Amino acid sequence: MITLDRCVSRVFKKIIKKYRLHNVIADLNRNQIIEQCRENSLADESIFYEQAKICNVQNDRSKIRIGHNSHIMGELHIFGYGGSIHIGNDCFVGPGSRIWSGENITIGNSVFISHNVNVVDTNSHETNHIERHDAFIKFIKDGYPKDKGSIATKPIVIEDHAWISFGATILKGVTVGKGAIVAAGSIVTKDVPAFAVVAGNPATVVKQLASR
Repeated sequence: MITLDRCVSRVFKKIIKKYRLHNVIADLNRNQIIEQCRENSLADESIFYEQAKICNVQNDRSKIRIGHNSHIMGELHIFGYGGSIHIGNDCFVGPGSRIWSGENITIGNSVFISHNVNVVDTNSHETNHIERHDAFIKFIKDGYPKDKGSIATKPIVIEDHAWISFGATILKGVTVGKGAIVAAGSIVTKDVPAFAVVAGNPATVVKQLASR
């Protein structure tokens, strides 16, 4: 006769086994994501998290370089027609953030990029509506384009010790100076001076910080 205690014990053991299996599967999926990130980039002892994603359409690992002790939770994407991303040492890219390059994005050392930040050095699409439509149809048919065509791109530079707060957007052609802070939700369309705080849409300087 099976006692209540033995019945509870069996159920408990089954739950434990299922939980362990779930954890094993989760670990395998997590490790696969991390390995895919490493396969598509050159990273020197940096950490990819399970939220991280790398889309390297050019299949050239040298196009995405990540320095020492940087922590990546967001998405790094380079387009088929061009682009490169270089992230320095001791940096952080938060979850939901997207760094997309069709030209060149250079991020210095000790740069903090919070969650849901967009750093995009390209318009991504053509300005002319006919070209944009034709490009879309071609993309659906043939995949990522190898020719930039009329898409506008300009490099982005984020210098050492800058902090990009959550929900901000850095648009093409912008340099964010050393030690600068971009406030939450800001849209940055022009260069940010070193050790300046910018806020708003479009972002303007609201404060100047001490350099020490």
